[in-house]
Amino acid sequence: MSDLHILGICGTFMGGLAAIAREQGLSVSGSDSGVFPPMSTQLEALDIQLQQGYDPAHLQPRPGEVLIGNALSRGNPAVEAVLDQGLSYRSGPQWLAETVLPGRCTIGVAGTHGKTTTTAIVAYLLEQLGGQPGFLIGGVAHDFPHSARLGQGRCFVVEADEYDSAFFDKRSKFVHYRPQIAILNNLEFDHADIFADLAAIERQFHHLVRTIPGSGRIIVKADDAALRRVLAQGCWTPIETFSADPAVPADWLAVTGDDGAEIELVLRGQSLGTAKWQMRGRHNVANATAAIAAVAAAGFDPAQALQALSGFRGVRRRLEHLGEFAQVEVLEDFAHHPTAIAVTIDAARAGTSGRLLVALEPRSNSMRAGAHRNQLAPALAKADAVFVLERADLPWDAAGALSALGERAQTASSVEQLLEQLGASCQPGDRVVFMSNGSFDNAPRRFLTQLGQSCD
Repeated sequence: MSDLHILGICGTFMGGLAAIAREQGLSVSGSDSGVFPPMSTQLEALDIQLQQGYDPAHLQPRPGEVLIGNALSRGNPAVEAVLDQGLSYRSGPQWLAETVLPGRCTIGVAGTHGKTTTTAIVAYLLEQLGGQPGFLIGGVAHDFPHSARLGQGRCFVVEADEYDSAFFDKRSKFVHYRPQIAILNNLEFDHADIFADLAAIERQFHHLVRTIPGSGRIIVKADDAALRRVLAQGCWTPIETFSADPAVPADWLAVTGDDGAEIELVLRGQSLGTAKWQMRGRHNVANATAAIAAVAAAGFDPAQALQALSGFRGVRRRLEHLGEFAQVEVLEDFAHHPTAIAVTIDAARAGTSGRLLVALEPRSNSMRAGAHRNQLAPALAKADAVFVLERADLPWDAAGALSALGERAQTASSVEQLLEQLGASCQPGDRVVFMSNGSFDNAPRRFLTQLGQSCD
């Protein structure tokens, strides 16, 4: 018998909860429809029993409690068994809020883009400054062995997602966390499968704002119109603004070049110093600026935090360098929203005089629903060549959506065809970026092999 059985355990969030529960000394098991690395490897190393699929037999012997991931719905055999057998169950966000966060200084990182990287930066800076934070990151940070840990310090950093909590709780996950410090990175329309429009997402962000105490702090992007509307609905917490654009006034202003490799941080007109770091792109500079502001709100020295940035190594699949062969560099990124695609292209262009080629899998629920099809070509406009995977089950015409790009854009019905097209186009000096929020059928590493170099 396990103390905790997790349905959907191989998702990054639920797998992080499993790691924290195991650190608490609980016996943990779990089921998922896709038990595969890297999460399966991480969990097995923590002595967590994993089972493939959602067979009700996995719930025997009877667990003390079941956590149900938000990807599961009524009709799932394991969900039906939980209800029929009267098992105790909670959503993952509720369990985290009730079991881990009480008594901690919770730092929640919310926004359409940049949550994972910003959460990882906050956790890293707190660690470097001696804070020994707990954290739950929605990705694999290079600077920590696991995506989540309980931590020994007073701060807990959580990626505060606006997606719903569970089939029985349609509130956004972040409403559960009640953070003392919240970063509101940005806000655009996404998650078309659960939100009708941007106003519906703004309402959920307002619900988050309602939970932040007056003694806390809200760190908000200075020039975001949607976030201004959120705060206009009511705010009872001190606000600090941040920006990486010198044309946008803010409390926390980062002055940087086009590549974002060097940052001067200015707090209300006073320079806190300059630091170089390993990340690319102005969007990552904005993420770092928000992270330093949050660390300062938690009582740490922002000038020391700025200097600590130099060691930050990033997060897997966030413009991650996978390898190079025949003078062709291959990168991988999680971008799946038009804005994220555009800023990733800008960042990937930094430091190269060669061509930039993009391979894209439209996989997110919003992208597959066609919510972003009209913004796709403009988002890809700065790429020299574009290769888009148009599987047979994609319900809209990708080739038509990309017609404005002319001969620079090609579609492929399979990964094999896409890699063939990419290989025929590639030449020495090119930088190739694969973008997807899914596995992309391992296309980036297959392409490296195709180029003549294997990549672990």
